[in-house]
Amino acid sequence: MKTIGIESTAHTLGVGITDSDDGRKVLANVIDMYRPPQGGLHPREAANHHAENVAADIEKALGEARMSIRDMDLISFSMGPGLGPCLKTSATAARALSCRLGVPIIGTNHCIAHIEIGRAMEGCDDPALLYASGGNTQIIAFSEGKYRIFGETEDIGIGNMFDKLGRELGLGFYAGPKIEKLAAEGTELLDIPYSVKGMDVSFSGIMTAALALYRKGNKIEDIAMSVQETAFAMLTEVTERAMAHTGKDEVLLGGGVAQNMRLREMVREMAESRGAEMFVPDRKYCMDNGAMIAWLGCLMYESGVRMEIQSTAVRQRFRTDEVEVTWR
Repeated sequence: MKTIGIESTAHTLGVGITDSDDGRKVLANVIDMYRPPQGGLHPREAANHHAENVAADIEKALGEARMSIRDMDLISFSMGPGLGPCLKTSATAARALSCRLGVPIIGTNHCIAHIEIGRAMEGCDDPALLYASGGNTQIIAFSEGKYRIFGETEDIGIGNMFDKLGRELGLGFYAGPKIEKLAAEGTELLDIPYSVKGMDVSFSGIMTAALALYRKGNKIEDIAMSVQETAFAMLTEVTERAMAHTGKDEVLLGGGVAQNMRLREMVREMAESRGAEMFVPDRKYCMDNGAMIAWLGCLMYESGVRMEIQSTAVRQRFRTDEVEVTWR
């Protein structure tokens, strides 16, 4: 089954094409990230970017796959969670294509899409997922017919924390890679709140403490290192406890923050100490992308899930554990 997937939950517009009958699985994966000229991400401005570029990106993806839009058997889009104005862009484009072509439409859960593209690309069977991105931070694992959330942020996603901190420190938007680079030059571990509450984590206090340290004149490299070490240790701790609770011997990293090499190192060490294995997809599948939306839509459709146009309203707070996992 040939599926085109459209992703637009936040700053990234993605269009991917997959084929469940093709051993390569992913035939195209166009990623088009909106970068604000200054300040942070404004949902309406990002949505405008997506609306202006979605048609061209669809054409680009079809060109990569060497296919026509009429070759598609299924249209898939990110139903949520995400920013409302951004979500509506992919939903509107998907509905238009479905009606025009007369082919089925499937709305997917963005978080679960990260799991399934990781499983498909890396060959892991039943992993616990550490999902760390701008808007989301969750530890997810399959149990009793659903993907269950075994731990999550109580306030903001870790990527959002990095971006807000970076803006205050003058690093600009999409600050995660810049903080990672600065952290590699840090030499002193500063006192940063370690905020683990049961199986959940909190990041807003880390940002507040980091800014206070900056105002006191501490080196920005030491602040970046301290923030990374503390936040990643928190995530590694709750991920290990989720693995112990569920009995999983595989851990999968997903989301934009999963590109951070220090996070990978800490989770790998934890996994190896447990006799478990860590998996990380290629960078283009860690970040938000259309291929993961297409692949999950295909899995859902082939397992019997069907949707009508009137049931494809976007859901900004679409919880991972609301989805009945019919394909496993």
